[in-house]
Amino acid sequence: MLNFFAKYKFFAIVMLVLSAIIITAIYQILKPAPTLPVYQPTMVNSELVDSTKQWVKKYHTIADFSLANQNGDTITQKNYQDKIYIADFFFTTCPTICPIMTDNMLKLQEKLKDQDDVLLLSHTVTPEIDSVPVLKAYAEKKGVNDAKWNLVTGDKKHIYDLARKSYLVAKDEPYGGNYDMIHTENFVLVDAQKRIRGFYDGTNWEEMEELLEDLKILLREE
Repeated sequence: MLNFFAKYKFFAIVMLVLSAIIITAIYQILKPAPTLPVYQPTMVNSELVDSTKQWVKKYHTIADFSLANQNGDTITQKNYQDKIYIADFFFTTCPTICPIMTDNMLKLQEKLKDQDDVLLLSHTVTPEIDSVPVLKAYAEKKGVNDAKWNLVTGDKKHIYDLARKSYLVAKDEPYGGNYDMIHTENFVLVDAQKRIRGFYDGTNWEEMEELLEDLKILLREE
């Protein structure tokens, strides 16, 4: 009996290894590929959603927009057509979270520099201060790549409507009580169909790493 087991020991080990490989392969084939949710207004904290949109359960997309970037060029949805992009809201004189958000967006810019189908978009929430020349100086100081990242300004109501009605990231009440402006730390991942696919804390690099992983999933999906 011992001779029998000794004779077939190698064969048994090979069969066990092959079985493990086959089982693993079948699991990988049958395991569904990870996907990202398509966020609707009803899925988001109602405080961050305009009352006209809180009931929407499907078909939500980013509304058309027309804003000026740091070079004075008009930026619309056409500039982001068939592109994935990461959006946020900031202002150049912010002393608190914006510098961290900008630094993290700069890191994303570097990591995505060879990813032509992924762009960045930052909206100022103080357009009366952040004119085109101010945004240009800020962009040059920070090292913004104009081909990758638009810093945009324009009509204040238009920008605020985008924040609350499209990107679903800002409370209705003024920021800081004494300031007539909204503000948010959220970065928003938008797919090529203008749909929201993720929200991330732009002050937290761990969430930026999560964003990058989600981006890989989204790129496979597109």
